[in-house]
Amino acid sequence: IDVDAVGTGRRQRPADAAGLVVDRGIKAEVAHQPVAFVLAAGRADDAAADQLGDLSDHRADRARRRRHQHRVAGLRLTHVQQAEIGREAGDAERPDQHFERRLGRAPGEPPGRQRGVVLPAPVALHEIARGAHPALARAASSYIEELQLADPVGEFLTFSRSLHYELETGALLLARTVNPQLDVGACCEQLDAIAARCTELIAEPATTREKCRIMNRVLFHEWGFRGNVEHYTDPRNSFIDEVLTRRQGIPLSLSLVYLLVAQRLGLPLEPIGLPCHFIVGCYDDEEPFFVDPFDRGLFRDVEEITTFLRSHQLEPKPTDLMPTSVREVLCRSCRNLVNHYTLAQDIERAKLFARFVAEFEQTHARESA
Repeated sequence: IDVDAVGTGRRQRPADAAGLVVDRGIKAEVAHQPVAFVLAAGRADDAAADQLGDLSDHRADRARRRRHQHRVAGLRLTHVQQAEIGREAGDAERPDQHFERRLGRAPGEPPGRQRGVVLPAPVALHEIARGAHPALARAASSYIEELQLADPVGEFLTFSRSLHYELETGALLLARTVNPQLDVGACCEQLDAIAARCTELIAEPATTREKCRIMNRVLFHEWGFRGNVEHYTDPRNSFIDEVLTRRQGIPLSLSLVYLLVAQRLGLPLEPIGLPCHFIVGCYDDEEPFFVDPFDRGLFRDVEEITTFLRSHQLEPKPTDLMPTSVREVLCRSCRNLVNHYTLAQDIERAKLFARFVAEFEQTHARESA
């Protein structure tokens, strides 16, 4: 298997990897530069070198040097190495069969253009780096280091162990684990725009409850946010970028949006994780009140919350209405994703978010010890 970098492009930061397009080989746009990775058993160096003519002399020389140094050309496996990989993986599957299976093709099936698969470059490379074949994993890891690609999963794990939890940062990092190309700036701009519209409508002096009424008008009437009752278990309901784009979500994610807008307005609202629901609470007014973003901002008082819990065969406890920590908000979101990805039969993603839950719980246990 031989992988060689060929193509043309502008000088950009290599960290801006746009994506991998798998067709007759694997094509990647790295830093907006078309780069082709040709997976073919026993392909000679000269075959790829002939295609370097379109590069500038400087870039071509650099690419050739890197290829011969086994830095850019990450994968060069002899037939003996292929056999070793099969033994290390504990099965008889050859590397070419391994790639075909990962790309959704039956072994030996011609790659044909109609079977092309679009994958984000960082996701594909990090997935291979964590894969079962040690040689492929080492090569992919080397290439990741060379391109300085971000590792969203690693970043979220680092965040979960840090104990320095911040709600908006955590929500964005969580979304990046499945969407590495997430435009963080666009998400923040949408939240800023909602808050700016609320500011236009708020007539001071106003109580927190009156300001929440304005938020309800903007979020649920002008912007059209709503609970996704029809497809409640769709995993996209839990990611802030998807919720802002599709304007629908589940109780926790809609409460998250509500809280982030409230933060921009300086409102003292708290996340409230009920045993079977998620709402927003305010304890700064004369009497506590609660807002249900999943029910288009419906206001509730303590008695109504108690009735709601009993209607779900739950005995209310005083701790039910206590503010929920940022750690628990994010951990609960990960638990939701474990359940929703399991229902969607996406076991790999379910395992990933179960790992996040375990990290949060282990970190909390160490800190509490």
